[in-house]
Amino acid sequence: MSPEVESKYTLTDEAFRELRDIIYKTSGIFYTESKKYLFESRILRRIQALKLNSLYDYVNFIKNPANRGELKNLFDAITINETYFFRAEQQFESLEKIIIPELIKNKAGTPNPTIRIWSAACSTGEEPYTIAMIVLEKIKPLNPNVQFQILGSDISNQVLEVARNGVYKEYSVRNMSELYLKKYFISKDGLFYLKDDVKRLVRFSNINLFDATQVRMVSNCDVIFCANVLIYFDIPAKQKVVSYLYDALNVGGYLFVGYSESLHGISKAFKLVHLPKAIAYKKE
Repeated sequence: MSPEVESKYTLTDEAFRELRDIIYKTSGIFYTESKKYLFESRILRRIQALKLNSLYDYVNFIKNPANRGELKNLFDAITINETYFFRAEQQFESLEKIIIPELIKNKAGTPNPTIRIWSAACSTGEEPYTIAMIVLEKIKPLNPNVQFQILGSDISNQVLEVARNGVYKEYSVRNMSELYLKKYFISKDGLFYLKDDVKRLVRFSNINLFDATQVRMVSNCDVIFCANVLIYFDIPAKQKVVSYLYDALNVGGYLFVGYSESLHGISKAFKLVHLPKAIAYKKE
């Protein structure tokens, strides 16, 4: 690549800061200067799709309010979506054996008892589908009168499309027991097709966790999983997002975050709950 061509696909520090600030203001995700190379490599696809000539042109394009729809495509390009089924095994075990039984007990006697679980930033859907399989396999047979509503959300339309299709490669199912794999998937040509009874239990929606209006569309949740999301936010953005999640929970509801994440210094509204193999945050 000649120096002239290379310069077209290199972000100046000023252009990087402009792009970073747009992303921060709309999503709360903050990127340091060390991520500039990631922007350069991943935005090339958008430049080609839009038939623009350079990264500079792309920054100017996305700054135009008339082109704000491109933000969704930008998020698709720069977000990292690595997940697999039963990834947070200890959290799922606590959900199955402690939290859901507690919730069912608390809802006893209410008409049409329903438990609402939200997998925020669900990427390609492995987390909410894992919850759906646990419900079908472990919970519903013992509690046939209890209804479950499971929502999976993400800021990226691209990963949500994968989630809705429910077709996965071996990497996604590598941590799954043979029982679940054989019962809830059809294996064909190296791919794993999730069965419809699992897919029907999960609804997917594009939700920007930094957007109060969008988050308010989700309410009365009993459990929220929001793992490996807060690491992308600075302190003010974390505080804002966690407050939105708090409002979305019912009293007595639980929030799970990633193993490397904590609400220390972020929120005092929750009660820290030590479970046998995991921790959770409870709204009291």
